[in-house]
Amino acid sequence: MSDSAAPRTPDTAGRRPPRRDREQHVPRSAAVLVLARPVLVTAGLVTAYYLLPLDGRASATTVILLGLGLVGVALFFAWEVWAIARSPYPRLKAVEALAITLPLFLLLFAGAYYLLDHSDPSSFTEPLTRTDALYFALTTFTTVGYGDITARSQTGRVLAMLQMTGGLLLVGVAARVLTGAIQAGLRQQHRDRPPG
Repeated sequence: MSDSAAPRTPDTAGRRPPRRDREQHVPRSAAVLVLARPVLVTAGLVTAYYLLPLDGRASATTVILLGLGLVGVALFFAWEVWAIARSPYPRLKAVEALAITLPLFLLLFAGAYYLLDHSDPSSFTEPLTRTDALYFALTTFTTVGYGDITARSQTGRVLAMLQMTGGLLLVGVAARVLTGAIQAGLRQQHRDRPPG
């Protein structure tokens, strides 16, 4: 009978011993850092979004920058998956990775919507401020539906469809990839733990 199949018995305090495949106790400082880092990064990203000079006209350069931004998000996510698999706390690292990747993705599209609106004011049903563009990006991501702001132009609709597709990939594929990275990290912890 393998060790994992053996029945677990209560320890001296009446509690069951912890399962071996569970993550080690997470120090409070690590948990605080995992919560603080995404908040600080998101605050920095939102501040940059509102302060960057995005008042130029959308052009081929804008499309190239959006493409490069999406590649950057994908590379950042790939780096985070690698870090999760090697982290002593893979579950916490996965939460942190998603909490940073999601705002980065949304702000990238909000900037693209804002630039599109300034380039072609008929692209949306009303002029977009930066906040309106962020609202539209979040509405598109959460699929709650449109009521007040909708894309009118073909370019605006294609951009919204790209965001919807990217959002589905981010939620579906990213969740699966993060789960795999967490499992790899937990297996690594189990291998690194001394027997006993």
